[in-house]
Amino acid sequence: MSAVPGVITAPTQTVPRRRAGRTRGKGLVITFLSVLFVTQVYPLFWLIIYSLKTNEEILSGSFFSLPHSPQWMNYKDAYVAGTYLKYLFNSFLVTASTMAVVIVLCSMVAYAITRFRFKYSSVVMLVFLVGIMIPLQATLLPLMIIFKNLGILNTYLALILPYISFSTPLAVFVLSGFMRTIPLEIEESAVMDGASIYRTFRSIILPISIPPIMTVSILTFISIWNEYIMASTFISSQSLKTLPFGVYSFVSQYSVNYGAIGAFLVLGALPVMLIYFVLSEKITKGMVAGAVKG
Repeated sequence: MSAVPGVITAPTQTVPRRRAGRTRGKGLVITFLSVLFVTQVYPLFWLIIYSLKTNEEILSGSFFSLPHSPQWMNYKDAYVAGTYLKYLFNSFLVTASTMAVVIVLCSMVAYAITRFRFKYSSVVMLVFLVGIMIPLQATLLPLMIIFKNLGILNTYLALILPYISFSTPLAVFVLSGFMRTIPLEIEESAVMDGASIYRTFRSIILPISIPPIMTVSILTFISIWNEYIMASTFISSQSLKTLPFGVYSFVSQYSVNYGAIGAFLVLGALPVMLIYFVLSEKITKGMVAGAVKG
C-alpha cells in the first residue's frame, strides 16, 4: 500500500526529535548538577587539604597539591589552643535554647492567629510580617543600650533574646500557613470528646505540624549557628564566645600558623556537616513538606 503523504511520515520524524530533546535536557541537567557539586564540594575538600599542610607548602602556591606529610598537629593546636570545646558548648547552648523557645512560642502564636477568631488577628499577623523586614544591623545600638541598662550585656541572654526575636516572624509565618490547611473537623471532633484547647493543641495540632516545625528548626539552627554580628557586638568575654566568633579570634591569634587556622575552620564546619548527614532524610522531608503546606 502506498503511504499517504503527511499522515504517516510526521510521527516517524517527531519521535526521534522528542528523544533527542529529552537526551539534551538530561545532559544539561547532569552538567548543571555536576558543576554545582564541584563548586560546593571542592572548597571543603581544599580546606581539608589546606589544614594538613605546613606553612612552607601553603606559601609555595601549590593549591592543588597534596601534603607531603599530613600535619595532624594542626588539629591538636586548633583543638587545644583554640578552646574548641568551650566555643562549641556555647554555640550549642545558645542555639538549643533559642530553638526550644521559638518552636514552643511560635507554634502557640500561629495556632492562636489561625484558630481564634478575634478582631485584630490580621493586624497581629501583619506585625510579625513587618518583623521579617527589619534589618539586624539597625537594632544593634538600641539593643546594646537596653542590655547594658538591664545588666545582661556580655551574658548568654544578650544573644538568646535577640535571636528569639529575629527568628519568631519567619517561624510564625511558616507555621500559620501550615495550620490554615488543617481541617477544622479534626478539632471539632476533639472538642466534642471533651478535649480542652490545650489538649487539642498538644495532642492533635503539634503532631500534625511536625513537618513545618522541622522546617522552622532547620532555618533557625542555620541562621543562629552561623551568626557573627551580634555575637561580636554583645559578647566580649572569652568564655562566652560562640564558635563563629571563636574562629575569628583564633585566626587573629594564630595568623602565622596557617595550617592550624585551616584545621580550626574544618572543626568549626564539622558539627553542621554531621547534623546534616545524620538528619539528611528528615531535613529534606521537613523542607519539602513545609514548602508545600506553607
